[in-house]
Amino acid sequence: MSLFFGAERRIFDASLWTIPPNSQAGTAGTSANLASTEASLQKIAVWASVALLAGTGGMLPIDAYTGKGAAKREIDLPNWMEDPAGDGHGLGDWIYQLITSYALRGNGYGLVIGRDRTGLPTQVVLQHPDDVSVRRDQTTGMPQWRVSGETVSAAEMWHSRAHPMPGRLLGLSPIAHHMLTIGLGLSVLRFANQWFDDGAHPTGLLKTTGALDEKKARVAKARFLAAVAGRREPLVLGGDWEFKPIQIAPEESQFLETSGMTSAECCRIFGPGLAEIIGYETGGSMTYQNIEQRNLQLLIYALDPHLTRIERALTRMLPPGIYVRFNRAALLRTDIITRFRAYQLAIRNHIQAPSEARELEDLPPMTDAQHAEFTALLPAASDDTASDPGGTQ
Repeated sequence: MSLFFGAERRIFDASLWTIPPNSQAGTAGTSANLASTEASLQKIAVWASVALLAGTGGMLPIDAYTGKGAAKREIDLPNWMEDPAGDGHGLGDWIYQLITSYALRGNGYGLVIGRDRTGLPTQVVLQHPDDVSVRRDQTTGMPQWRVSGETVSAAEMWHSRAHPMPGRLLGLSPIAHHMLTIGLGLSVLRFANQWFDDGAHPTGLLKTTGALDEKKARVAKARFLAAVAGRREPLVLGGDWEFKPIQIAPEESQFLETSGMTSAECCRIFGPGLAEIIGYETGGSMTYQNIEQRNLQLLIYALDPHLTRIERALTRMLPPGIYVRFNRAALLRTDIITRFRAYQLAIRNHIQAPSEARELEDLPPMTDAQHAEFTALLPAASDDTASDPGGTQ
């Protein structure tokens, strides 16, 4: 007499395969619309790339200047620029949003809420790029804007674009133009989820030398599952039964390799070298030297175009003669020995003053007592020591 009898019914629900978009305005469905939702951020490589660019750009200091060459001097940022949206989240949050919008949609949009007496913007609230649409007036050639379905005048609209094309009002959307690559990555994730979690393949083969009709086969399967479910005890079968686990075939497990390949390609959408910086393709162990080189690579090939674009956009919002610049040196901060050697060379060659070196190290100006300590050491100090960034000249 056989050991197993029973029945099992498996129900397939297509809604289980939906990857929900992060945007509240997104559309849930079995196929993600990468052109109009943040579904692309479900791909870890996309999230990591955008977060790296936006997070780094948002944390860099930004300074205001007037004049050029010998007349160049730093001035205080306008008060409104400390919080351009006026929502209390500050400039770093505003820059993070703007770079994210550049990276995903190729455009940054905002509504001008406030202006100064000369008409320059003093408050710009950024808008979700999926809520903004534009068309060119056939008569005047001027853009006609709509935000969340409402018409907005060109004077109220703030627009900055990345990836511009001749004859187009808007910049190209990286996600829309690379949806096949990102879509492949999301498909790999779905397949992996289906494979491991939802039974896309049988876990094993239960065989018997005896004859089974359909009913007995169902009963045997159900009783076998009942016997092993939730237990890690040895399984005892009769001489006419055999259970053989089914392993993943090599050709079917290649989704792991495919996932790594699409992840690296997704990173490259946002800038050359990002795959290596994030870690999808590494060339060896990380050292102080190549960490600095990777930061430089991030700045030159991926982040700097966004920073320059934001500098120009913010400068256009300031009175003539005033401009802003990101402090890129904050990103290229090296280890302490390398920094102090650089300070020493800069001070010795009159490129940098000791007080400037202290400021870069977040140290306050020297007190009279500290000056006296260095003065007492000067007769016995070498030239190199006298040029130390903490000393005086």
